[in-house]
Amino acid sequence: MFAIGDKVVYPMHGAGVVEAIEERIFDSRPTKYLVLSMFLGNMKVHVPMASVDKIGLRTVSDAKAVKKIEGVLKERTANNMRSITWNRRFAIYVDKMKSGNVLDLAEVIRILAVQDHEKKLSTGERRLLASARQILASELMITANSDLASAEAWIDKFLK
Repeated sequence: MFAIGDKVVYPMHGAGVVEAIEERIFDSRPTKYLVLSMFLGNMKVHVPMASVDKIGLRTVSDAKAVKKIEGVLKERTANNMRSITWNRRFAIYVDKMKSGNVLDLAEVIRILAVQDHEKKLSTGERRLLASARQILASELMITANSDLASAEAWIDKFLK
């Protein structure tokens, strides 16, 4: 599973490191938790070990996965989401982000960024795009051993 010092990605919060493994009493039973220190926002997250798979916690992407992310960001296929109402599209994007799949996250970024260039996004979609970019950038920071600005620049070069 995960050990102290492992770099991980929590789907809706971004990259972090396993700082500790603690046991606490929950519902009258001892429960083990991973204590994550997130790289952005100075946030600590406690994740029950039994829920790790359910929430999509995963290790940080490797160089091979980064190449696949690049491919997803570069792709320019027709956006078949336009015929769906905005609130349904929004729910689909959030579900993709929550899945923990980095390629789904990259797809959400690409779709929203391309849509923003063609027709301005709604406020909610703009926030979602910013959140998705930050989550991916936090992971790329770790993978590429860089800073946030460099990771964001790397994402941007494929979205123009």
